Amino acid sequence: MRVAVVWNHGDTGVINRFGQSCPEHYDRETVESVVAALQGGGHEALLCEGDKELLATLERFVPPDPQARPSGIVFNMAYGIQGESRLTHVPAMLEMAGVPYTGSSPLGHGLALDKIIAKRLIRDGGVPTPNFRVMRRGTESTGDLRFPVVVKPRHESNSFGLQLVREPAQLKQAVELIVTQYAQDALVEEYIEGREIWVALLGNGKLEVLPLVEMDFGDRETRLMTLEAKDMAVAGLQRICPAQIGSKLATVLRDISVATFRACQCRDYARVDLRIDHSGQPFVLEINSMPTLGMLSTYVLAATTAGYSFSNLVNRILDVAHTRYFGTASRKAETCIEPKPYQGALGGVDS
Repeated sequence: MRVAVVWNHGDTGVINRFGQSCPEHYDRETVESVVAALQGGGHEALLCEGDKELLATLERFVPPDPQARPSGIVFNMAYGIQGESRLTHVPAMLEMAGVPYTGSSPLGHGLALDKIIAKRLIRDGGVPTPNFRVMRRGTESTGDLRFPVVVKPRHESNSFGLQLVREPAQLKQAVELIVTQYAQDALVEEYIEGREIWVALLGNGKLEVLPLVEMDFGDRETRLMTLEAKDMAVAGLQRICPAQIGSKLATVLRDISVATFRACQCRDYARVDLRIDHSGQPFVLEINSMPTLGMLSTYVLAATTAGYSFSNLVNRILDVAHTRYFGTASRKAETCIEPKPYQGALGGVDS
C-alpha cells in the first residue's frame, strides 16, 4: 500500500509568515525510521512536507481511484507550522481532500490541545482532574485554588511555558509571561504532589492499554515535567516501565485513561498523563493526541515493554487507522507480526 508520511520540517511552505510559530517538530531521524518501518512492512512510503503543496503531492502519489476508493493513506506526523490549533491543520486538509490518515481528527486534536476544554470534558465525564482557573491577567480571583499551582499556556504541548508558582504573589507575573509569550490564556491548576504516571493507548473500539510508565524524579526539588525535565539525559530522570502499581489502582488508571481518550474523541493512539497524590487518588493532567514516536520516547518504551518492536508498532498504528476506515488491516496477513504477550507484573507498592 502507498503510505505518505507527512511531517513539518521547514516553515517556508506558506503564503505568509503570520501568527504563532510552532515550537515543536519531529527530528529527521525519527521520521526516516518510521518510513523505513513502513517499507519493512511491505508498503511504498514517501516522505512529504505538510505545507501548502501537500495536496498536490498527494494527488500525484495517491491518485484518485476510479471506484472512488482511496489508493493510499497518510501516516500523520505533522505538528503544524503556525497559527492556532496547529495539530488540526494537516488533518483538516486531508479531510477536505478525502485522504485517510492515522491519528485523531481535527476535532480530537482540537479538544485535546485546548487544555481547558479537555479538562471540562473529562471532569463532566466523572474523571478526576486538578482544580483550575483560566486567567488572562493574573489578578483574577483564585477562588478555592490551593497553592502551589502550575501555570501553563492553554494551547501548547510538550511543557512549553510550564511554571510552578508557590506563592500567590508570584501568580501575576507567571500569567502575564504566558499571555505575552504565547498570546493565549493561562491555565492555572493545583499542583498535585505525588507520583506521575503516563498511560499509552492504542486502538479505537477496544483500546489496548500499554504498560504504565512512571516518571522517577529522584531527589529533585521540583518534581514536575518541565521542558528541561523532558530532556531526561540532562535532568537525570528515570522512567520505570512497567510502573510498580498495585493491580486495583492500575485498573483505575487504565479505566480513567480510556475515559479521557473517549471524552476528547481521540483516535488510533494517544497518551494520558496523570498524578497520584499521597492518598492514592489519581488525577488526569492532560491527554496528548499525538505522542512522539521517537525511539527514546515514553510511548515507544511502553510499546516495546508490551512486546512490540518499533517496526511492528508503526505498522500496527497504520493498521489501526486502516481498519477504522475500511474494516481491514493494511497489510497481508503474513506481514502482520503480533507483539509478544506482555508479562510484566502489576503488583507492588510518568509527555
